Amino acid sequence: MFIKQLIFFFLLIALQRVTAQTNTQLAQYPSPMKETVRRHERVAFEMEFSKTIVLNNLLPKPVTIYLPANTHKLKQADLLIHFHGLAPVVAYAAHQYKRPIIAVSVNLGSGSSAYAQPFNNDSTFEKLRKAVLDTVIKHLGYPLTAGKIILSGFSAGYGAIRSILSQPVYFTGIDAVILLDGLHTSYIPERKVLAEGGLIDSVSLEPIIQFARKATNKLSGKKFMFTHSEIFPGTFSSTTETANYLLNKLGIKIKPVLKWGPLGMQQISEASKGNFYVLGFAGNTAPDHIDHFHGLFHFLHKL
Repeated sequence: MFIKQLIFFFLLIALQRVTAQTNTQLAQYPSPMKETVRRHERVAFEMEFSKTIVLNNLLPKPVTIYLPANTHKLKQADLLIHFHGLAPVVAYAAHQYKRPIIAVSVNLGSGSSAYAQPFNNDSTFEKLRKAVLDTVIKHLGYPLTAGKIILSGFSAGYGAIRSILSQPVYFTGIDAVILLDGLHTSYIPERKVLAEGGLIDSVSLEPIIQFARKATNKLSGKKFMFTHSEIFPGTFSSTTETANYLLNKLGIKIKPVLKWGPLGMQQISEASKGNFYVLGFAGNTAPDHIDHFHGLFHFLHKL
């Protein structure tokens, strides 16, 4: 009898664990991963070999540099450093840019911590910036200075930008930030959503809030754009929730709109002040999320 009770007890525990795992998965991925209504067009761009440079041994994974279209006697170029996303898409954004710009693609893996940790070191970003410029100068064979420094991040890539902006020595030198459906934080208590009484853990958002506040004043020279989808992760804040939190902190109202965005995206909200912009787009699926990255060329031009 005791053995039967013991077996039943262990079976009950196993069942509870399976149920808990299932509930966790549903909480993280509540939306369908297929969507056929919006166009979800994708950027197709062939990077010229002669304009592409790969840096090894600088970060945990190789860094790709793409040179401006016309480098003849170029004296200055803006610097776009993008975190998380295929290099050809970033290169296309640079190719469409109206000013000479060097496009740098940094891919370090999945999860914001993969991007945040390397840049917690106060010398990593400066090493990256210097290595890029030195390599480009060596490739071109003549001096070149960096103009505006623009940081963009898609999805988990925001982790690197947050770490960089956390350091005052870099905060001042960054001219613009673009976050593409990527800015999250934890709930307090952990995994307790806002609808159930949870709160936003604002500590990790503070560097972003400070930069955004600067951008609301055009005289600061800083620019900030944050795009978000309607995806709801469930176990940590969605980009919609962090956008709303950011806007509330800055005292900026959201305006509902109906507009076409790039590549078939459908814009449903906007908010702005000075050179600070938040754009909301329809969709809660994986293709909707990736739309934001492929729209980098559009958002870079708009900013």
